[in-house]
Amino acid sequence: MRSSTAPARTRSGARSGARPARGLAAVAACVLLAAGCAKAGTAGTAAADGAGSRSPVKVGLVYSKTGPLAAYGKQYLEGFKAGLSYATRGTGTVDGHRIEVEEQDDAGDPAKAVSAAKDLIGKGHKILAGSTASGVALQVGPIAAQNKVLFISGPAAADKVTGLNTYTFRSGRQSYQDIRTAASFIGDAKGRKVTVLAQDNAFGQANVAAVKGVLGAQGATVDAVLAPPSATDLTPFATQARSAKPDLLFVAWAGDTSAALWTALNQQDVFADTKVVTGLDLAASYPLFGPAGEKISFLNHYFGGAAGTPVEKAMDEAVTAAGGKSDIFTPDGFTAAQMIVHAVEANHGSADDTAALVKALEGWSFDGVKGRTTVRAEDHALLQPMFQVRLTGSGAAAKPSVEKTLTADEAAPPVTPMAG
Repeated sequence: MRSSTAPARTRSGARSGARPARGLAAVAACVLLAAGCAKAGTAGTAAADGAGSRSPVKVGLVYSKTGPLAAYGKQYLEGFKAGLSYATRGTGTVDGHRIEVEEQDDAGDPAKAVSAAKDLIGKGHKILAGSTASGVALQVGPIAAQNKVLFISGPAAADKVTGLNTYTFRSGRQSYQDIRTAASFIGDAKGRKVTVLAQDNAFGQANVAAVKGVLGAQGATVDAVLAPPSATDLTPFATQARSAKPDLLFVAWAGDTSAALWTALNQQDVFADTKVVTGLDLAASYPLFGPAGEKISFLNHYFGGAAGTPVEKAMDEAVTAAGGKSDIFTPDGFTAAQMIVHAVEANHGSADDTAALVKALEGWSFDGVKGRTTVRAEDHALLQPMFQVRLTGSGAAAKPSVEKTLTADEAAPPVTPMAG
């Protein structure tokens, strides 16, 4: 499916401090204008000469429009459109070059994502973005490196995306940042027993590795209960988690079986015997916790209204005006658009030189939705604030509130040597 992302909403005056981030997705090769026929402009402004003839910047989004993570993909896309409008001041242009977006649906399937990425690269795209699922990002990243195109992963949280290669970045958080936030709930981990309950996929395995890397390194004993992603009867896995008798049960789960998981944990009365920490998912999941929700310690990447920043306000206004509602992965799309615009603007509206796009993003610090955000130069980790959250009420009345904000430094993962 092809869509031209021409933002309908202008966010003049909504920027704060540093210029918003830009970079994510795939930008097609731009034909350089003949010497002397154009004057450099700035994002959202047309250059004085020849703007009408300037070639477009083509951005390819490969994300989960359908499939088990379609709700996350929708949030990402809504955030991306809002971010592109914000970063280009509502014009959809950078130095007179229009940003054109081509969407391709991977349905959460790495094979489909690889096929879509190759198709976009074959059409001349120099920037790829999206990757709702970790398994997808880990397959698309190497394709980007092989073809020397910029790739900015989205909600995919697997730690291995960080430092994967020179051409791969991310616009969301990673599992290690989740675990650092979870660790902040229990203080001294020495001598404690921790069990990870997760799906046996890239996302789940990354969480197990991250818990071992953080809490294991602090002296905790860490084991895991892993369920096949296709499992629908989750009672056996909830029973295993209860039988492990951990001091802390860390639950890492995503997708359509979340309701079944929390039902099983409730039925097995796990909450009565152990401290449960999990990530607060999208707003539609809040009722699934029921009365137990008030007993859970939630780590959180984002929920609507969590940050209280001017950039968050701009994002929320744009998403609301378009008929959406800001949620957990809306900032990932918004940040991706900020990164794209920054990288392209730093190269005067051209995406021809991928190395230059990479250089523009490495070490870049900017005002993001969640606050001050930095693309770490050494491994392309996205350093950002994280939240401790509580739910109050149950069912449709469940509401999140921030208990504590961890700074970007407090939640930062260790530097990962660049693999390629």
